[in-house]
Amino acid sequence: MSTELPPVAPEVLAEAVENLTARLRKKLDAATEGCAGGAVLEADGTVTLRFGEDALVTLRPGPAGTIATADQATCSCLLAPRCLHRAAALGAAPLADTPPEPAAEPEPGPAGDPTAAAADPTGSTEPAASAAPAGPVGATVPATPALTAAQLRAAGALWHVAAEALAAGVTAGGAVVQAELLRAAHTARLAGLIRAEAAALRVVRGLRAAREHRAGQRLGDLTDAFRELLHTAGLLAAGSADPALTGTARRAYTPGGSLQVHGLCREPVLSATGYGGVVTHLLAADGTPYSVSDVRPGGLARARGAGSASVALGGATLDHAGLARGGLRIVGATVSPEGRLGAGRGVRATPLPGSAWTEQPAARLFARPAAEAVAALLADPDAAESTLLGCDVTVVGAVGEHLLVRETRPDAPLLRLLPAHPHPELAHTENLRRIASYPGLQLRVLGRPDLDRTATLRPVAVGPVPSAEHTLRLPEEWLGRADLGYDRLQGAHFPQGAAAPVPLPAAEGPDPLADSPLWRVRRLLETGVAGGRRAVAEAARGTESLAWASYAPLRRAGLTAAAELAAALAAEADRRPRDVFGRLADPSPDGYAWAWLAAATHLAAAERCLIAASWAASPSAVPVSGR
Repeated sequence: MSTELPPVAPEVLAEAVENLTARLRKKLDAATEGCAGGAVLEADGTVTLRFGEDALVTLRPGPAGTIATADQATCSCLLAPRCLHRAAALGAAPLADTPPEPAAEPEPGPAGDPTAAAADPTGSTEPAASAAPAGPVGATVPATPALTAAQLRAAGALWHVAAEALAAGVTAGGAVVQAELLRAAHTARLAGLIRAEAAALRVVRGLRAAREHRAGQRLGDLTDAFRELLHTAGLLAAGSADPALTGTARRAYTPGGSLQVHGLCREPVLSATGYGGVVTHLLAADGTPYSVSDVRPGGLARARGAGSASVALGGATLDHAGLARGGLRIVGATVSPEGRLGAGRGVRATPLPGSAWTEQPAARLFARPAAEAVAALLADPDAAESTLLGCDVTVVGAVGEHLLVRETRPDAPLLRLLPAHPHPELAHTENLRRIASYPGLQLRVLGRPDLDRTATLRPVAVGPVPSAEHTLRLPEEWLGRADLGYDRLQGAHFPQGAAAPVPLPAAEGPDPLADSPLWRVRRLLETGVAGGRRAVAEAARGTESLAWASYAPLRRAGLTAAAELAAALAAEADRRPRDVFGRLADPSPDGYAWAWLAAATHLAAAERCLIAASWAASPSAVPVSGR
């Protein structure tokens, strides 16, 4: 069994690559490939990698399990620390997450109000001042401070390296390109541009996954990450001081006063960097979402076992299975900005009896039509990852990789259910496969909408529909819900006899997103991400009539702006300027990056409109354009 390398702080890797000579940088990609397979975990917790007979790289992770400083990575060769071996070992390790900033001491709230200084649990990246309620008429609204000179320089540098990385694409986006992005990202963080740094780290992780051909890697995800990075860095470099663009650092837990929370469900967590665990979702009486997480290194084994692990919160004698179907009264709560509950020394928690999904506050989640909830999420995509959506559905059957269901309301569309996590060792896929064998079954579903797909929901838990005859028959101790990642549905949990016949469509029905000619724009953008500027330029070569014809379906469908932006991108990619002597010169990546960003931004807006329509209308009412 191979030893996993400890995560490395981005700035440590960037510095190691920057210290290499030009000759060694050319060899870095080849040296990085496969070196992680020879890692050895020593008895003292260090990890060693041998490069030949004379070079031994030693990684000494700190208390947090990461390589946070340069002196924690050493090499025995004569060129160390400016050697290829050390840089290759660091480059093969996963990137560490940015540590949270220490929380400022909260101001005391009004007397008798223990929750006045509670942190915002919604996960917003905006400073608290931007979320304050509007003042009285005539009150002076404080102006947003302008960006400092250091922030403008950092944003400009990040834009430039992001544009160069986009022009290079995955094929040429090796360790050196990634290190330049990491260096610019670290500079942005030091300047207070937290959102820009996070976007750059997502791009680097996406480049790594694409170059290593990791399972589950999607080129579309990397395309979206490039769009976010270029959008944020471009606006900041232009002087925009919107607090939503600068972002705020992930803060430590802050006092949250007294809380009473009720369990909703739990779900396993399994990351590509070797972390595993569980997250239990909770609701306060006013509907505010909270969560208790237990995620640590350990991978799949820990994700499977953590579902029944004890909850380390205020001395409460509960495990995560009990908390998901129970509740807590918490005194002295500590809360992160994302709504995670902390286990500080002063926290005291008392278990409470659980409440069914038919009772408040959980009942509110199922009272709202799914289309309305999705429309709200599309208006605030940052909240989509942590927001759960509830709806009552009727099972239609399995078609392809999806489980088709229909929301139980008039003119409801077909919804596609996909596993919340596709790993075969987790229970999601097996449970959905068993549900699919009971067409006509009525379910109450709690899940996370997939905003990149048409009318797609990734269920986390299911339960019986109140007063429905052909619905689940769950054990009393499950309190009316089954966690799809942990509980395994059996034949006894399903009703006996057949339900009213449900016609199974021959196909999944029209997909307004897949059937739209917008796929031509996305293919062009993803071609640029995969192959760089040169690959996009190939689309512009040929006669003018052929270039026009390739975007004719977009024009026929009324998507004229999309056609013009795609054509402009292809033309810019093929533009080759000449120097004063008439020789061909390398073009600046800025113009190409702006053309790519314009097409990507327009595409994202158009796709959001189609996705929202797919949730709101029945298939026959959704317009489908020609391909």
